[in-house]
Amino acid sequence: MSPRAYLVPAALAVWATALAGLWWAWWAALTVGLIAAVVGGSALRRWRPAAVAVAVAGPVAACWIGVQAYGAAHHPLRVEAERGTPTTVHFELDDRPHGLRTTGFGSRAGGVDLVLVRGSLDGGGRLAVLAPAAGWRDLLPGQRVTARGTLAPPRGGELTVAVLRVRGPPRDVTEAPVWQRVAEDLRAGLRDASTALDPEPAGLLPALVVGDTSGLPPRVVEEFRTAGLAHVLAVSGANLAILCGAVLLLLRLLRVGPRGCAVGAMAALVGFVVLAGPEPSVLRAAVMGAVALLALVLGRERSALPALAAAVVVLVLYDPELATEPGFGLSVVATAALVLLAPRWATAMKERGVPVGFAEALAVPVAANLATAPLVAGISGQVSLVAVVANLLVAPVVAPATVLGVLATVLAAAHEPAARLVVEVAGPPVSWLIAVGRHAAAVPGAAVAWPEGWAGGALLAGVLVLGYAVTRLRRVRALVLAAVVGAVVVVVPLNVVAPGWPVPGWSVVACDVGQGDAVVLATAERDRAVLVDTGPDPVPVLSCLRRLGVRRIPLVVLSHLHADHVGGLAAVLAERGVGAVAVGPSREPGWAWEEVRERARAAGVRVVELTAGQRLSWPGLELDVLGPRAGPVSGTDTNTAVNDASLVLRASTAAGRVLLTGDIELAGQADLLGGHVDLRADVLKVPHHGSRYSSPAFLAAVRPRIALVSVGADNRYGHPSGVLVDALTSRGALVLRTDRDGDTAVLAGPDGPRVARRSGGRHHHGQGDNDEERRLDPTALRLVAPRGQPGRGVGAVATRLHRPTLAERGAPARVHLLRLRGAARRRARHRRQGDGHRRDPPGAGLLRGQRLPPDRRRPVRRGPRHPAGGVARRALQPGEGETALAADAHRLARGHRTGRSARPAGADRIPPDRVAALVQDRPVTTTADGRAPVGRTTAGATGVPRPRWPALGRPPPIRSSAG
Repeated sequence: MSPRAYLVPAALAVWATALAGLWWAWWAALTVGLIAAVVGGSALRRWRPAAVAVAVAGPVAACWIGVQAYGAAHHPLRVEAERGTPTTVHFELDDRPHGLRTTGFGSRAGGVDLVLVRGSLDGGGRLAVLAPAAGWRDLLPGQRVTARGTLAPPRGGELTVAVLRVRGPPRDVTEAPVWQRVAEDLRAGLRDASTALDPEPAGLLPALVVGDTSGLPPRVVEEFRTAGLAHVLAVSGANLAILCGAVLLLLRLLRVGPRGCAVGAMAALVGFVVLAGPEPSVLRAAVMGAVALLALVLGRERSALPALAAAVVVLVLYDPELATEPGFGLSVVATAALVLLAPRWATAMKERGVPVGFAEALAVPVAANLATAPLVAGISGQVSLVAVVANLLVAPVVAPATVLGVLATVLAAAHEPAARLVVEVAGPPVSWLIAVGRHAAAVPGAAVAWPEGWAGGALLAGVLVLGYAVTRLRRVRALVLAAVVGAVVVVVPLNVVAPGWPVPGWSVVACDVGQGDAVVLATAERDRAVLVDTGPDPVPVLSCLRRLGVRRIPLVVLSHLHADHVGGLAAVLAERGVGAVAVGPSREPGWAWEEVRERARAAGVRVVELTAGQRLSWPGLELDVLGPRAGPVSGTDTNTAVNDASLVLRASTAAGRVLLTGDIELAGQADLLGGHVDLRADVLKVPHHGSRYSSPAFLAAVRPRIALVSVGADNRYGHPSGVLVDALTSRGALVLRTDRDGDTAVLAGPDGPRVARRSGGRHHHGQGDNDEERRLDPTALRLVAPRGQPGRGVGAVATRLHRPTLAERGAPARVHLLRLRGAARRRARHRRQGDGHRRDPPGAGLLRGQRLPPDRRRPVRRGPRHPAGGVARRALQPGEGETALAADAHRLARGHRTGRSARPAGADRIPPDRVAALVQDRPVTTTADGRAPVGRTTAGATGVPRPRWPALGRPPPIRSSAG
């Protein structure tokens, strides 16, 4: 063993002891530590320093970590946490509160609603507190507080004795130490000075300097993660190495001696720790930064490796929980790669004629990314293919941006204008970071999926080791190189450059945006489409539009103002050319309405209101506004009222009629049915993400051949309802879900609409009877759906009959084309005398002599046939006809007023090239309370609201940052 590696076995023994004690039990730490000491000491007898180090570090770690694990497992609060007991605790904060970002849904806006606070109890032990952001977000380490809440058991891998769920503000808060107050003032000064930049660079600069990501948009975080630049957003050893290196360079230019340089670098290191906060992650970064400083600045490789091993021993003994933190592992592995691999690879490249500067610049990101790739893959479930290039491009600007950020932080306390000037100088480097991350993340196939967890990390590590071993053999090196080149030439064009998406001729695409809605309607122009809703987050909807090649959006329709429908609006307005934003009559919730108006005003786009009876037209696309036919319903359930006020659109496309329903529930559906509106459509965007509050009569009126459910994977709302899926399937509809099928496109076919799915191989829980249908290929569908069979070809019958053979045929391709055939949509039915249940008639569902299996037959109670709103008296509930009628359904059907008759076919149209003129013709005005005034239209001869549009003038120019 090399003399400089004698501390490595001791570091590994301490790390393994901590993992055993945290993930298993206190006795496991004792066992692993003692076994490591005995085995290591025996095996390393020939290397006496290493044997002595292991023999000493193993028992020390076993006793120290075992005692802490035992104390956490037998703490009095642990028993109370298992019972969920309410209690009051007194503790001291160990670090700053960390915000927990949540995705908006319904009337709840997305953002940081909760914070996680870690502290030390007065009687010993660690506590994790989950509290509301208001009142807790501004606390500082060192403050003592009192909180009352409900105890819960902690998760594994920690020394935390319990989790306290708090709903109120902290009590009896003491004053923070003076150095903590000074550090917070400096951080606040940096945040204030950063407002001189645009919002995204202003949020990135504090994250780059002190790891403060509170002002960083989620879009930037996601793009940096995909591009392999997530380490830039966290305090790491690189920050300290850059800062200390800059201080050393300045002191050497001033001809300061070696001792003075060492003192100055140490002062900068301590000051940075105080600035970022004495948290475990910052302390870890301080030690790793010192190691990187030794290796890179002093150029002494022999002293760096022992220092790294000693740092691991000290840090894990100081805080055993670091052993289970991903950031700690990434720091250790990356630093080891910089110390061991980067210098050798740089030297090898220099010997082969590579310029010195380029060789060193290339060796560092390649070594760090390859070494940390298994950990990153196990944590994130993906492997970035652009990380090396992205890190190579940002490397020249990270150091100046960090130094300028620290300088602005110091100046902000003395002179804010000077700090803002320095921030403006740092603006171009920070903007370059964002540009590189955005373009790298936008590269097709920038990140590929990989198995998560320990298995995925070990698999990738094995692949890398095997590849390295194979390339060391000269005889197979050429063969491996040829195979890699062949894979790049063949696989990349097929799966990355031209993956078969978007499918030519698509008319409608339901984007996979998680638990939210975003539907794209194509026009006759290739890069122009109408967008209905924008999902809860900006990244998914922009990715969908980018994949479809949509650059111009004449109209963005917001069906209603819930967070899962308007969350991506700001990004769409910023990245795409938008003509106008259309909304319905509802202005609730108020925060969303204000945000929509503000975002549209900032982008130079006006907001218009759509009402029932209007028709909008573009080449290849027509939109008829069918609802809401009444204003929002007042009641205790605000979310339900807003949902029922959703805009309901009927789109006429090349693939047929498409009914876009927003989130309408029973009352909204009753209004449409009571207004005698023609709801028939080939494609139905299922209301409210597949909620069970849908009327059977509404589904019967629509009679869709394709049902698109926009829903998030493993959502906690139970969407979509299995009863609703069964109801749609029993009517012959093909149910497709974005959580399993990904982006789903509908396109025209010779015998009716066809469906293309971008992906469908994800694993999800809670599978129902309709789930196996994803395995059907086009051949099976054609076999099951002959022309003479009335609408039974894509339901559960096809699933049951073809499940054995299809399982043997393997998984479907990446893009799946499903053809829907059969002209009849309504299933034949008959009733016996006195029988109130619907049954399959003789021969229905037969396929070559086979009947529907008995376990698939479900009696469904008939609903009353009312011509008006009374048809929607019952939601789809478990049991479908076996349960009592929903009370709120009765109330909504009786009390909610119905609408008027539908607008005639000769309604006014908006010229296809002058949609933006709608902004000037129908501006949205509000009253003093922020609501739209009632009665802004006049009724025509048919009693239908007819818009009063002046002569159309020249539309305002379309703003587009995408060209």
